Amino acid sequence: MAKRNVVWTRTADIQFVGILEYWAKRNKSTSYSKKLLKLVSERTKQISEKPLIYKTTDFKDTRVASLGNFSFYYKVNDKEIIITAFWDNRQNPKKLLKILKSKK
Repeated sequence: MAKRNVVWTRTADIQFVGILEYWAKRNKSTSYSKKLLKLVSERTKQISEKPLIYKTTDFKDTRVASLGNFSFYYKVNDKEIIITAFWDNRQNPKKLLKILKSKK
């Protein structure tokens, strides 16, 4: 399978930036946020190279890749991988359900 471009939806981008900002503010340092950014970059690269290695979900054409306390929800098509949500697994799952249902 050829490497595909990864596209973040506005929702996923807002979630990810919000998480980075939360940890920077909470820790009064950007070191954890920078570490998380590096890990996310590595996982995104892995998803672009082998998008089908992660689990399917109950949502149409949506897969999930875990990264510690976080999960990527994404869809694969012929040209690209679309990250639909970046989720902190410690949040209320009902909020995630609402997001994933809106991305059908």
